[in-house]
Amino acid sequence: MSSSTPSPAKAVVFGYHSVGVRCLKVLLARGVDVALVVTHQDNPAETIWFESVAELCKEHGIPFITPEDPKSPELMATVAAIQPDFIFSFYYRHMLPVDLLAVAKRGAYNLHGSLLPKYRGRVPVNWAVLHGETETGATLHEMAAKPDAGAIIAQTAVPILPDDTAYEVFNKLTVAVEQTLWPVLPALIAGTAPRLPNDLSKGSYFGGRKPEDGRIDWQQPAQQVYNLHRAVAPPYPGAFFEQAGKRYVIGKARLSGVDASRLPLGLVIDQSGASERILGVCGDGRALHILELFHDGKAMAGSELRSALQQG
Repeated sequence: MSSSTPSPAKAVVFGYHSVGVRCLKVLLARGVDVALVVTHQDNPAETIWFESVAELCKEHGIPFITPEDPKSPELMATVAAIQPDFIFSFYYRHMLPVDLLAVAKRGAYNLHGSLLPKYRGRVPVNWAVLHGETETGATLHEMAAKPDAGAIIAQTAVPILPDDTAYEVFNKLTVAVEQTLWPVLPALIAGTAPRLPNDLSKGSYFGGRKPEDGRIDWQQPAQQVYNLHRAVAPPYPGAFFEQAGKRYVIGKARLSGVDASRLPLGLVIDQSGASERILGVCGDGRALHILELFHDGKAMAGSELRSALQQG
């Protein structure tokens, strides 16, 4: 009596970033046949601090393409010819059209970087840090016509500590996506994975962010300014401000316990303590202790700042 081994599930993966790399590795480790990967060409104007999906594909001999338009008839024809069981999206930067999702015989799924239904949309980690959240996470969900709106398959939460930057949270998230996908993937392949409601009325949607959105308004409370710094701190473009005719970008900062109500708003060199401190004074009389400050890409020392401010 002979028995045949069932064919592995076949998938087309749309992926980018470290999340794409980790999730692809999970699929391969679970024996999924990744027939094609659709990824992005790196933007030379962007700081590439994350892992490369294209490089992983080269290592494993997986075919990959980098089309500019995920809605093109050519891509549709390519994916349809593969007849995939699954389509996965792992931090791919474009919405996939519904007719393309329908090609997947056993479903199309996305891994999103928040605890849905909160922070649907773009750059969810940055938005969560900006709003002072104390946790976020990863959600595997069915893809639908609306972004991040399909049924929830699995979630994993991670903490956001008071001084965490978005970069640090993203590193936690990269582990969380792996922890989310690994245990539920066998059930997904078997067709027994849970489908939980994704109640959009209890959530929120946010769009993308531009470098200009990192501009500091020193009239805001210190916690709000600090959250902005944490949300866009390097390797993101950084929170910035103009003073004395120069633009400054904050590299590192902490909330200060100094009573700054006697000081003018904005960048100040405070010499009242045992040692000189660079402060960013905010509208509520509190301040950020600025540990690293850049001008024209160069880190500024206290003496240089003092000279620059005096000249202004």
